[in-house]
Formats: sequence, C-alpha cells, structure tokens
Amino acid sequence: MSRTIEEKREIVTELKEILSQSQLAIVIDYQGLSVAEITELRRKMRPTGTICKRAKNTLMQIAIDGNEKWQPMTEFLTGSSVFLLVQEDMKAAIKAYQDFQKATKKTELRGGVFDGQALTEEDVKALSELPSKEELMARLAGGLKAIPTKLAVGLNAVPTQLAVGIKEVPGSLVRAIKAVSEKEDSQDQAA
Repeated sequence: MSRTIEEKREIVTELKEILSQSQLAIVIDYQGLSVAEITELRRKMRPTGTICKRAKNTLMQIAIDGNEKWQPMTEFLTGSSVFLLVQEDMKAAIKAYQDFQKATKKTELRGGVFDGQALTEEDVKALSELPSKEELMARLAGGLKAIPTKLAVGLNAVPTQLAVGIKEVPGSLVRAIKAVSEKEDSQDQAA
C-alpha cells in the first residue's frame, strides 16, 4: 500500500524535526532483519537517546535537501536504510549498535554524518573510542584543581629555599647586606 502525498510530507517534517535535534546520523543497511530484530534494535538504541528511524531514501533526501549539516548523507542513501539519529550519547549509541551488529551479523554500517562531515565505518568506530563529555569534564576539573595546589606548594618552597640559602651565605656577605639595609632605613627616616 503506497502512502499518500500528505503522509509523505508528514514523514519528511518528522525527519527534519528529529535531524534538527540530532548530533550524529548513522546509516545502516538493514537487509534481512526481521520485524522483531528491528524492534530489538530500537529497544537497544532508546536508552542512548537515539531514534532508530526506517524511512525511504527519497524521503530522507527531501528532508536533508538544503541542509549543509546533513547533506553529506546523500552518498549513503542506497538500498534498504535505517537511520540511527543520535541526540544524546554518541559513544553509547555506537557501542549499542556494534553490540547489536555482533549479535545479528545482518546489518552493515554504510557511514555516518557528524558536524557536516561524512564518516566512514572506521570514523564512526573512532568516535566510540573518544572520551565522553563527562570524562572530559572530570579531566578538566582535575587539571584546574591541580593548578592552585601546585602554586601553593611552589610558594611554600620559596621561603624554605631562601632560609636554606641564607644559612649557606658567608657571614661577611650577611653583614654587608645588613649594613646596606640599615643605611637605607636611616636614609628613609631622615627623609
């Protein structure tokens, strides 16, 4: 049963809305997946903030037409496509898809689009190996916390080093410094 033009417009509008909220799109070939397996894929992707959308390539082409951020997706629009539209956790979404693919061995990742750039399968895998936003924030916080600590240790070391250095200075030099200091004090008091 073919869809009416109005139904197709609604699908394109929905795709545009989902894409506007997504940061990564992964295109997979789902040839050979049963309805139960597609349902399982959707179930696995949901906790990662990813929408698993099956749509005709022509409707996706219309949805991304004129949108520079998603335009590179056109090279992946062939055959039977399922679109994984990641809105939250890219790393978890890619891992969830990889787990599903290992279990079923029926899908093939064609590529993806991130920040207006087409990604190969290797690029998508590399994204999953990057530290998460939370990990990066923790590293940054740790680095910022270390700066005042190192500064305090360094400042505490200065008087200690100065005291050690004074003990090693010959007595005549200490007397000379003291004489200059007293002379400056007497000149300051006279003025």
